[in-house]
Amino acid sequence: MRNTNLPNDAELIITSGAQRPRLTFLGVGPLGGTYAACYAELGYEVLGYDVDAGRVEKFSAGELPFHENGLEELVRKNLATGRLRFTTDPDEVAEFGDVHFLCVGTPSRPDSHSADLSYMESAVTTLATRLTRRCIIVGKSTVPVGTSSWVQQLIDKHSPKNVEVEVAWSPEFLQEANAVQDVLRPNRVVLAAQSDWARDLLHAAHKGVFELAALEDRHVPLVVTDFATAELVKVAANAFLSTKISFINAMSDICEVTGADVTALARAIGHDARIGNKFLRAGIGFGGGCLPKDLRALSARAEELGVGESLRFLSEIDAINIRRRSKAVRMAADLTGRGSGPAGPELSGVPITVLGATFKPDTDDIRDSPALDIARRLAGAGASVTVYDPLGVDNARAQEPQLRYAASLMEAVDGAELVCVLTAWEEFRHLDPEALTDLVASPRVLDGMNCLDPQLWRNAGWTYRGMGRG
Repeated sequence: MRNTNLPNDAELIITSGAQRPRLTFLGVGPLGGTYAACYAELGYEVLGYDVDAGRVEKFSAGELPFHENGLEELVRKNLATGRLRFTTDPDEVAEFGDVHFLCVGTPSRPDSHSADLSYMESAVTTLATRLTRRCIIVGKSTVPVGTSSWVQQLIDKHSPKNVEVEVAWSPEFLQEANAVQDVLRPNRVVLAAQSDWARDLLHAAHKGVFELAALEDRHVPLVVTDFATAELVKVAANAFLSTKISFINAMSDICEVTGADVTALARAIGHDARIGNKFLRAGIGFGGGCLPKDLRALSARAEELGVGESLRFLSEIDAINIRRRSKAVRMAADLTGRGSGPAGPELSGVPITVLGATFKPDTDDIRDSPALDIARRLAGAGASVTVYDPLGVDNARAQEPQLRYAASLMEAVDGAELVCVLTAWEEFRHLDPEALTDLVASPRVLDGMNCLDPQLWRNAGWTYRGMGRG
């Protein structure tokens, strides 16, 4: 992985010239916490704010309340320089910042797929009442189109009448496990502002990103656009990526009944530059805190705007994705010879090992994890399920305490009649099947991520089954 630190001479260049605006990040979860540390690394004075005192305490001690590659090192380094601090005091935030970034969560509402903006409303109103000087409040959280005007109305209602505060927007494009690189070396920056003054300040808040790119002889595309477009970029991107994943998963069903290999199919169509080869791995589908939520929120917002019919296909994209989980359980039942009864797959008493609990490798995030959901469904069908994950066991145990969890991979597979590889961790991709043969009760493997070498496992005497591999 590329070094998260700047080149040795970068700091002198990035902190030179005109005085930088001071930045605050409201909400220091995986989004705001990563941005705060990275922008301090770029030479800005940064204050992270959260209402969660435990989270702030951890960050202030140089520890992370979640896992993100390379982030802890940056937090500790920039705490030591004094450029990075964390607080639970909104008065301190209001006094400190020239640019306030909104990085709070926007989960689905409890009663619908629409985005819940209550955290954003709380953050904006809490800050607005305390502002004493001209500044901008910048949205980074993923929101429904039209949110920026609502935020400006909140600010106008709650901020002092003699203080000029403008809303601006700059969506985030972070990928968990690669978030530090996505902040320091983004593949694009999107900005929207109302006035020349706000636009200049917004540019100044991102100047370090472009200076680092120049230092490394890279180009970062800049898109300056209107608010509605800026609000749509992230959800549109996530909806498109979700569509690619569900498309190849739908094709995998055709491959299975015709004897085709979906991995070869994906490679073949991926060579077409118009399609590309990313997000074309067939398997158990997508999860996490972004793709499913954003897909559903975009559909819900389209309905609210009267154009729901145009995006109705997204509901089927979502449905294809969810069906992959029940399909994996059926495949597990077939592999163990138990099959399905009137109530569905019957796996009573079958010892099954699930390798993977997080929604993707290199994270401890189990939000809407297909792997953990499939483990739960296997247990619901009567199987005795043991789960192992390099980072996600503690989070998984808190959510699904009825499952058994192993401290090591070898412990997890001991006595299993079926091993299900459901998260594509490197540790799992490079397993030696011969080394596992003597540990399992039956050498059977379900490759839910198509990340194993089928011939290697078959040559070692295993019954191998992939998703869409004939």
